[in-house]
Amino acid sequence: MAKIVLGMGSSHGPMLSTPPEEWGQRVHADKTKLELYYRGKLYQFDDLAQKRASEHLEEQVTLDKMREHHAACQRAIASLAETFARVSPDVAVVIGDDQEEVFLEDNMPAFLVHWGDTFENVPLSEEEAGRRGPGLAVAAWGHSPPERQTIQGVPELGRLMIDRLIEADFDVSHSRQLPPGLYGNHSIPHAFGFFYRRIMNDEVIPNVPVFINTFYPPNQPSMRRSYDFGKVLGEAIAAWDSDKTVAVMASGGLTHFVIEEDIDREVLDALKNRDEAKLRGLRSELFNAGSSEIQLGGHGRRAGTHGPGNGPRRLRPLLPLRRRHRQRHGLRHLDVGRDWRRGVAPG
Repeated sequence: MAKIVLGMGSSHGPMLSTPPEEWGQRVHADKTKLELYYRGKLYQFDDLAQKRASEHLEEQVTLDKMREHHAACQRAIASLAETFARVSPDVAVVIGDDQEEVFLEDNMPAFLVHWGDTFENVPLSEEEAGRRGPGLAVAAWGHSPPERQTIQGVPELGRLMIDRLIEADFDVSHSRQLPPGLYGNHSIPHAFGFFYRRIMNDEVIPNVPVFINTFYPPNQPSMRRSYDFGKVLGEAIAAWDSDKTVAVMASGGLTHFVIEEDIDREVLDALKNRDEAKLRGLRSELFNAGSSEIQLGGHGRRAGTHGPGNGPRRLRPLLPLRRRHRQRHGLRHLDVGRDWRRGVAPG
């Protein structure tokens, strides 16, 4: 039977692939963004900056601080890439969200498993990258390859996952070919491309992309539902009649677009302590916009797939990446596996 040998999660935000000297490009988007949630409530930029003035967040957005945090993030990403190369799994299940790059308002599935023979990661033109918003073109290299890339799927495993999910009363959608999407190119979105480029270093192994709608009402699954979805995925992989080794990789950040470190630490402590009740019971109203990637994205699903007893875990340092006044992405990694010497994940 197939064996899960590695679990890995990472943020995929643009600041991870942007020089710190250029982080300010996103400030205009910050100031005009309507989805600034804090403590479950919606704020305008100026109102939120005033509310949090006593925290003196401006002390965290000096160029020296940004360079320090950027360098630490690059070391962490390199460590994940080294771990992936060393464990060398045969295939992967990559779980991520789509941010209206592939699925639009004509059809927005809550859960979808792609089980086609192949799919593509298609580079964006400068014009297309620029259409995503200021400060995103400079980061596009972190998920968009220099040339069109055809990636092998794992249709046998993907179909088994769909069958098991249906048996478990998940009304999961399926796809053999990704739709044209926003750019008309049928490409996999950036949440997946980040892992192919930054973790697999363009040597992409066959994989099954799994989508969960994190961002867009009204059909976002709850944390409880996402956790249980991950458990069924893990059971399906373990039931695959194959001698392949499998990596489970989850692409999604912690709280953003406004970072709330206490919530991040609450989630991370629950992961570290294998606290299923805590993870399944997290309050949905705290997870809006980008923060929904905690509730419905990498961390909840990864915990569900790699349930209690499935090997040691190591959480890497929490690095909130701020760029002016308000906060942006947190970066945290969780490596899970059995292939660690002395029973701990590598530093």
